[in-house]
Amino acid sequence: MSRRIKRTTSPGDRAKARDKARTKDRAKGGSEHRSRKSDDRKAGDRKAGDRPFAQRAPGNPKRFAEPRRERPEPVAAPPAKAASELPLPTKVQTVVVTADENGMRVDRFLEARFPGLSFSHIQRIVRKGELRVNGKRADSKDRLEEGQSVRIPPLRLDAPKTVGVLSDAQTKTLQTLKEMTLFEDDDVLVLNKPAGLAVQGGSGMTRHVDQMLEVMRDAKGQKPRLVHRIDRETSGCLLIAKTRFAASHLTGAFRSRSARKIYWALVAGVPKPKQGRISTYLAKEESEEDTIMRIAAHGDEGASHAVTYYAVVETSATKLAWVSLKPVTGRTHQLRAHMAHIDHAIVGDPKYFNKENWELPGGLQNRLHLLARRIVIPHPRGGFIDATAPLPPHMQQSWNLLGLEAERFDPIENAPEE
Repeated sequence: MSRRIKRTTSPGDRAKARDKARTKDRAKGGSEHRSRKSDDRKAGDRKAGDRPFAQRAPGNPKRFAEPRRERPEPVAAPPAKAASELPLPTKVQTVVVTADENGMRVDRFLEARFPGLSFSHIQRIVRKGELRVNGKRADSKDRLEEGQSVRIPPLRLDAPKTVGVLSDAQTKTLQTLKEMTLFEDDDVLVLNKPAGLAVQGGSGMTRHVDQMLEVMRDAKGQKPRLVHRIDRETSGCLLIAKTRFAASHLTGAFRSRSARKIYWALVAGVPKPKQGRISTYLAKEESEEDTIMRIAAHGDEGASHAVTYYAVVETSATKLAWVSLKPVTGRTHQLRAHMAHIDHAIVGDPKYFNKENWELPGGLQNRLHLLARRIVIPHPRGGFIDATAPLPPHMQQSWNLLGLEAERFDPIENAPEE
């Protein structure tokens, strides 16, 4: 009887057999792949980039790659609709003050949210008590705090005034604005505001920048809008938006602190150290005669955090110093109050200069020696606006008398942003 013998193999032998089979399959597949590539090169009627068969992804046997398509020409995306171009609220709404809006005045808060609103309309709704903060009436100069609820009434844009032929007085005003211009394009205007000219109107004030801009209404009757403010006795760079689109973007840049401002001042004494950071809280203090900003404690009613960087550029013996200032925040009278706080008040400051037995050097005018020297801010349509204002006449006279060189390098330009 013959016995059938069953042949067995060890696990190691079986593994070698599998490896040998795989090697043969790969060799066969490689030759087939080379053959297909050769055939593809011969097919002259096939467009470059077309793939008749796509490699299947492992684990996705039904997924095929899409044929490569011609890349379309890039198309410029339309600019995002500015907040000011959105419809104004037609009914009462309540909004919450954000962190970026903390410390903003009520009127500036409304301007930032709705740049198309006129100054007179803002004052009117606040005066009538139509705007409420946490349920209470508010003044246009009150400062808001993060998290507060602001009740906003229905808003409307003032009817645009018709544009007619300018009178002789208006033509003269327009010429004055042109002479003050440091930069201008279709969206933005930067003026070199002279000392003594107010930015916005007040009681009994008839001539100010906002009123002068009436002569620059466009064909649709829209007037250029103020984006920020500088004190009446401060000269230098003042940024103005010529369109609602620009107003929305520029006010947003100020709120996000994307704007960089540099000021020059002449101060009493020489600050030590020669470069430093001033960080305090400021609160408004009102009296029958005047309104000033006082140094406050954290948590005081109406107190807002204020940060300023300073650097001494040049000195005149030990009595005077030319300093460069960079405000990080934008509080009322911030630079003037901060320099007085470190006992180096700005020369000619009627509100904050209170040094006893201090005499003004001969030949210097007793006027505020503060210049908004430079502003750098992103342009609404890309790039940057970079404008520089020259010394006003009274400061130029002081620089000449003291032998200060206005063209000297400004060390504050590289100060930190925060």
